[in-house]
Amino acid sequence: MTPPAAPSMTAVVSPPMGPADSDINQGILSVLKGASLGYWGLLLLAVTTVTWAALCVLYQVYWGLGVAGYSHPVFWGVYIVTFVFWIGIAHAGTLISAILYLFRSKWRAAINRSAEAMTVFAVLTAAQFLGVHVGRVWKSYFILPYPNSRGLWVNFKSPLLWDTFAISTYATISAVFLVIGLIPDLAIARDRATGWRKVLYTVLALGWQGTSRQWKSHNRTVLHLSGLATPLVLSVHSVVSWDFAMSIVPGWHATIFAPYFVAGAIFSGFAMVLTVMIPVRRIYGLEKFITPYHFENMARFILLTSMIVGYAYVVEYFIAWYSAVEFEQTSFFQRAFGSYWVSTWIMISCNAIFPQLLWFRRLRTSIPFLFVLSVLINIGMWFERYVIIITGLSREYDPAVWGQYTPSIVELSILVGSLAFFSMFFLIFLKLFPVIAIAEVKEYAIHEKEHAGDETPWEHAHTYGEIH
Repeated sequence: MTPPAAPSMTAVVSPPMGPADSDINQGILSVLKGASLGYWGLLLLAVTTVTWAALCVLYQVYWGLGVAGYSHPVFWGVYIVTFVFWIGIAHAGTLISAILYLFRSKWRAAINRSAEAMTVFAVLTAAQFLGVHVGRVWKSYFILPYPNSRGLWVNFKSPLLWDTFAISTYATISAVFLVIGLIPDLAIARDRATGWRKVLYTVLALGWQGTSRQWKSHNRTVLHLSGLATPLVLSVHSVVSWDFAMSIVPGWHATIFAPYFVAGAIFSGFAMVLTVMIPVRRIYGLEKFITPYHFENMARFILLTSMIVGYAYVVEYFIAWYSAVEFEQTSFFQRAFGSYWVSTWIMISCNAIFPQLLWFRRLRTSIPFLFVLSVLINIGMWFERYVIIITGLSREYDPAVWGQYTPSIVELSILVGSLAFFSMFFLIFLKLFPVIAIAEVKEYAIHEKEHAGDETPWEHAHTYGEIH
């Protein structure tokens, strides 16, 4: 028998179009078609809220930071709390895209694109708060290390400078990761689009034809970016935690802050992926691609990181007691039973207690339960940052200068505006680019067809979930 001829090196590596391929293309690209009245209503609401928040920022610029709820000695408030919150949200994208890619976790293919987009939008949202926090937004360039005629230089001891380096590095790598991963999918969309969409996808696809040389270069690039981005998961939020840990404020000066913040960031990031993707999956009929199997795996990550965060809570209180330092003990007593006790117990309940229900498999695969839990976790993680920052500053060493902080309407409006800012970008992305990585889902489909008979990949994933 004559052996089959070797494939040409210039041939397209992707397999010939079959029923599974056409289903995947049609199912994912259908999200880009048209827009319902509900979609336009949500987008209009987001734009309106962002506009209102921008007006509040201008109002604050005109009247000064006095319009915020700052009162001595608390001069870090909702703005820094929300900054840390959004940096944490961004971590799920890098974890799913980079670390799980290096570990060859195939289930990530259904959610990595949305997580990567969320990372970029969350970092952009967080970056706004550095300028809003300092008040004089037009002076923000002073935190950039650049040559100038006055011989000024940045203060490398300033946490704001550390955050600048962390955010700029993280935003750059995340954006490159997102764009590189989009190229094969944009080529698929280009071949099926018309009008201005075809022009847009043709430009952004960068001449992709799917040759073996292009796929080899693409896979190598994604691998190298994954290796480069993986340390960022640890470094970026560690730098943010050092904003606090390098100080001598009671409740802040702790070596546990770096791993504690990183675990919390991954925890909140996965929760936000669930919060966003569960409605998208339901509205656009993506149940065949994002199955209970994927949700169960994300729930396991949430359970793991919740246990780490809960352990950190316990260790903080234990060390405060064991240290016999009166200032530390008072600070943590005030957290649990002082003026901010409601915020503290919301934090503990949402982050450490409620996620323990995920030990039950029925709840790990219950979509309504996961959605409600993810929202509660997002609320709890915002309050975690609130408790750490506000209680630490309001109850320091001298009782004579203790103060009480209450957020103002301006601060809360800008907080809500940040949620709308993030939602606005994601809604626009949803209608312009594939929200699921088509090429990676196809690769997974090919693998499963070879190892699971005629089952489609989503059927196999559902079966796997039922068996395991």
